[in-house]
Amino acid sequence: MTEQQFGGHRGVERIAGILEAAAAVPGGIRLIDVATLLDAPRSSIHSLLKGLTLVGYLEEQDGRYVIGKGLLALLAPHQTSWLVDLAHEELIRLSREVGETTLLGVAMGNSIVYIFQMESSQSIRYTAKIGERRPLYPTSIGKLFVASMDERALNAFFRANSNLDRARVAAELARVREEGVAYNREETVKGVTAAAAPIYGPDGSVLAAVSVVGPVYRMTDELPRMAQSVAASAAKLTKLVRTSPYVSIGIS
Repeated sequence: MTEQQFGGHRGVERIAGILEAAAAVPGGIRLIDVATLLDAPRSSIHSLLKGLTLVGYLEEQDGRYVIGKGLLALLAPHQTSWLVDLAHEELIRLSREVGETTLLGVAMGNSIVYIFQMESSQSIRYTAKIGERRPLYPTSIGKLFVASMDERALNAFFRANSNLDRARVAAELARVREEGVAYNREETVKGVTAAAAPIYGPDGSVLAAVSVVGPVYRMTDELPRMAQSVAASAAKLTKLVRTSPYVSIGIS
């Protein structure tokens, strides 16, 4: 079959080849290997690899590309269901304790996605859209993932977000690392404040995060208590994650 008969979708074929190779090769694939496998120019493959990494379908680890959380979530939504199953009771308990909406979120490329929500029972409350992509910054959950980035990834983040005041954001991220809690003070939605804490995987990386979100008039005076509560819940969930059978078989 000629390329014209197939539809001329060379880019689609290359993307499919990249993803199949990343799924098949333990430890991930290198640029040079993919270019050789697909008999394609390195420049073209490099562009596709970067694009797939940006949307979370691949993740780069020491020059190798592995299947990312974004693709796992797209192809198999239940890949994260074990995390929801593990965390939902704690998020329900936390919501009742603090009286506000609680959220569970994960990073997918340059975005975060909420995968579970327990809405506050109060008449005026915050409600999120489950499954919708949100920017890493300035969401409270996203800030935790940005704060955990190594220098290379952090530089790439700032290049992609050149509108940010790097000195100010870097100082904020330093506080996040020190305190273990990130805040969003009306930076995304006017009148809404959030506090979030990280859930760590067995390797010490940020696997997911929990946030408490509510109207600023209720949250402001209670923010220290909210931060303490959300950090305690995240620490409890970290312990549960590390003993989860799903982690032992490589689902994260």
